[in-house]
Amino acid sequence: MNISHKTEKTMKFMKIGTRPDTFYTEEATRTFIADIPNDLVININNINYLVHKLQFRLLPYCGLLQQLCSDFSDSDNAIIELHDIPGGEDAFELCAKFCYGITINLSAHNFVPAFCAAKFLQMTDSVEKGNFSAKLEAFFNSCILEGWKDSIATLQTTLKLPEWSENLGILRKCIDSIIEKILTPPAQVKWSYTYTRPGYSKKHNSVPKDWWTEDVSDLDVDLLRCIIMAIRSTSVLSPQLIGEALHVYACRWLPDTTKLRPAKGSASQTEQSMQKNLKILENIVTMIPADRGSVSVGFLLRLLSVANYIGVSPMTKAELTRRASLQFEEATVSDLLYPSTSSSDQHFYDIDLVQAVLGSFLALCRRMSPSTAETSQFLTSIIKIGKLIDSYLQVVARDDNIPVRKLVSLAEAIPDIARPEHNDLYKAINIYLKMHDDLSKADKKCLCRILDCQKLSPEVRAHAVKNECLPLRTVVQVLYFEQEKSSKATTNHKLTPPQELIFGAKQTPSTTGYSQGKKWSGSDEELQERGSHKKNHTS
Repeated sequence: MNISHKTEKTMKFMKIGTRPDTFYTEEATRTFIADIPNDLVININNINYLVHKLQFRLLPYCGLLQQLCSDFSDSDNAIIELHDIPGGEDAFELCAKFCYGITINLSAHNFVPAFCAAKFLQMTDSVEKGNFSAKLEAFFNSCILEGWKDSIATLQTTLKLPEWSENLGILRKCIDSIIEKILTPPAQVKWSYTYTRPGYSKKHNSVPKDWWTEDVSDLDVDLLRCIIMAIRSTSVLSPQLIGEALHVYACRWLPDTTKLRPAKGSASQTEQSMQKNLKILENIVTMIPADRGSVSVGFLLRLLSVANYIGVSPMTKAELTRRASLQFEEATVSDLLYPSTSSSDQHFYDIDLVQAVLGSFLALCRRMSPSTAETSQFLTSIIKIGKLIDSYLQVVARDDNIPVRKLVSLAEAIPDIARPEHNDLYKAINIYLKMHDDLSKADKKCLCRILDCQKLSPEVRAHAVKNECLPLRTVVQVLYFEQEKSSKATTNHKLTPPQELIFGAKQTPSTTGYSQGKKWSGSDEELQERGSHKKNHTS
C-alpha cells in the first residue's frame, strides 16, 4: 500500500496492489483472466462478474460471500446476486481487485463507495487480517480528514450513499473536519485552497478571512446548510463573513437574471433546474444571519430578482423584500436594474421589484414613532432614497415599452418629505417625453402632473419654459411660478396673467443658465435647448 501526501495541486490518494488489471470485458460480462476456470458468478445490475471463490482469496476476504456460498459445494459454480451493494458494480469491482491484488487508486472521489461496499461485503480484520475496510479507514482518518479539499470532495460524494455515509460516520467526520478548518485563524491556515478573487495573488503573505468560501461552494446546498448553521452556532466568525460565503454560493449556482429576457428565460429553464434553483434560493434565505449588513442590499435585491424569476414561496419573497427595505438607503441605481421576469410585461426593467421594496420601506417608516420620524438621520435616509428612485426613473424612462402608469406609480410613491426639490424628477420626465414622442396628450398630462414646478431650481425652470416636449399646461405653471418669484422681489408689482406670459403680451422673465449656455449640473445627460413656444402652440 502506498499513500501519497501531495497536497498543493493534487489531492491525496492511496495506491493498493501490484498486479496488472486482468479483468476482461465483453458486453455485460467481466471476467478475471486466469489459468484456472472461474467458479463464482456475481450478478450486479445485469452485469456478471466471473471470478474465483478461493484461489485468489475472494471468499477469504469477504465475510458476506462466505455466508452466501456456504450452501454451495466446492465443485458447484455458484451464482450470487448483489444488487443492493452500495456503490453498485463499480464499488464491487474495487473490492474484487483488492482481493486479487490488482493495483487500484483510491482518493476522496471514490473512497465513499469503496468503503461502504467493503463494509457491506464484511471485508473486516475479523474476517482476514489487513483487510480492505481497515486500510480504507486508516486512509480516511490519516489523509482525507487531514486535508481541506479532500474532506470537501468526500463530503460531496456522500450524497450518493447518504444512509450508509451517515451510519458509518463518514458524513459527521467530514463536516467536523471542514468546520474545524474554517474556524482556524487565517494566520494558521497552511493547506491549499481556492481563491480567485480579482486583485488577489497567492503571493500575498496573509491569508484572506474568506479563504474558504469558494471551496465550500462545491457542496450541495443541504451539506452547505449543515456547515453554515454549525458555524453560526459557534459565534466565532462574523455575520459578514458568513454572508460572503452565501454570496459566493449564490453567484455560482443561481441564474444571473440581468442576462435573461422573460420570454427566452422561462423557456430555457427546465422543471428540474427550476426546482433545484428554488431549493438553493430558499435555503440561502434561511441561512442569512439576522444581523443587518451581514449581506449587502445589492445581494438581497439580486436574490429577490431570482425569486421573481423562479417563483419562490410568498413567505420567502416577503422576507427578501423586508430585508432589502431595511438597507434600501445603501442601494445604488445599478443595484436596481433587473429585467422584468413576468411574461406578461413587454418592458424590460422590473419596476414592480423596486416598488415592492420601496413600499416595504415606507411601511416601516409609518410604524415609526413621531419623534423618530423627525430625526435628522431619518430625514437624511428618506431623502437619499428619494434621490435614488428619481435616478432610477431616469434610467427606466429610456425603455421604449415602459407604460406611463408604471413610471407615475413609482414616482408618486415617494412622499413629499423625501423630495425637497424636483430637478431629478423633471430630468426623468424629460427623458421619457423625448423617448416616447408619440405619447398622447392625456398621457403627457398624467406624467407631468406629478411635477411640482415650485420645487424646480431657476436653471431647470429656464429650461422647462423652452421645452417643446412639455404640455402647455405645465409650461404655464412654470412661467407663473417664475413670474411669482420675480414679483416677490419688487414691491407693489402686479402679477402678469399667465395668458399674457404665454402669448407674448409681456416679456417673460429673463432666465439664466440655459439661456446663457450653462449646463444643468448633477445630471448624466445634457438637456438640449428647445425653441420658445409660439403663440399658436397648443398642448
